[in-house]
Amino acid sequence: MKITAAREAILAPLQSVIGVVERRQTMPILANVLLAVRENRLSITGTDLEVELVASHEVEVQRHGEVTVPGRKLLDIFRALPERVSVNLATEGERMTLRAGRSRFTLSSLPASEFPVVEEIGAQQQLTVPQAALRQLIDKTHFSMAQQDVRYYLNGMLLETEGTVLRAVATDGHRLALCETAIDATAKSSQVIVPRKGVLELQRLLATEGTLELLIGTNHVRAKIGDIRFTSKLIDGRFPEYGRVVPAQPTKRVEGDRELLRQSFQRTAILSNEKYRGIRLSVRPGWLTIQAHNPEQEEAEDEVEVSYEGEELEIGFNVTYLLDALAALESERVEIGLTDPNSSCLVRAPGATNAKYVVMPMRL
Repeated sequence: MKITAAREAILAPLQSVIGVVERRQTMPILANVLLAVRENRLSITGTDLEVELVASHEVEVQRHGEVTVPGRKLLDIFRALPERVSVNLATEGERMTLRAGRSRFTLSSLPASEFPVVEEIGAQQQLTVPQAALRQLIDKTHFSMAQQDVRYYLNGMLLETEGTVLRAVATDGHRLALCETAIDATAKSSQVIVPRKGVLELQRLLATEGTLELLIGTNHVRAKIGDIRFTSKLIDGRFPEYGRVVPAQPTKRVEGDRELLRQSFQRTAILSNEKYRGIRLSVRPGWLTIQAHNPEQEEAEDEVEVSYEGEELEIGFNVTYLLDALAALESERVEIGLTDPNSSCLVRAPGATNAKYVVMPMRL
């Protein structure tokens, strides 16, 4: 392999894939990136066996070939080089030499044949989705994914297609976030669970403009975003029937200014129990009272004017879950649907159905 390119032509794709390259690996080759030169393009691949990223760029090719070299070291070298300098990469035996200006680096390599790559995913479904729409789905739900839960199917996000709707759902068993968007084509009904790391990498890659091609297979999901190809394994498990969790018609509706409620929750949370983060909401016509206390016998109380007509009700929640839901909404007003002290609440923008947040109550 022998190529010449501007520093930025290699740095950009390298930065796109490096997120999945771990420093400490059980397999040494997973700390490397695969450089493959075909025709007039260089493609760089990084993988951790769960998520694979491939980014490519046009380069000047003197000799085709492929090689794997340490990913983090290569990135550090390119970051340290002067801007717009011309770089020559060449393999010589079991090493790769990099020359730029008066600088010269020699990196160890491992055989490209040993690098694990996912070529075909056996796509069952192919969708064209606006990047902004998919990014919005992830932004509005990802915080509800579980982290290292023994119920492994919760450590990811459900992507569901149903007719002309693409839906994302995440839950950790204590709260649930759901967001959906309309797509142009009519899709087959399907459900796949994308693992947490895959969701966060995809979120990082998505832009606010343009479209992407989404391919859904039986064991993998793949997104083609410009010159970047993202592939993630799917979690093999059955996602909970989330429809049963979302309160259909809460009998009590509290409506208020989203920002005022958010600030009030933040203030009260300062004196909540640091471990359980519990706060008590007391609603009465026209007012919402928020209270918190902790083991040091400290207390906080705040009142917010709200639109509410109904009988008085007291209920406890984890304040972090409520704050996450309010932060995900973009409306000026927010509606909190309540039923009784032992039932989940439904947080959404008044009248909106595309984004819903469910929070389980706490006993205080």
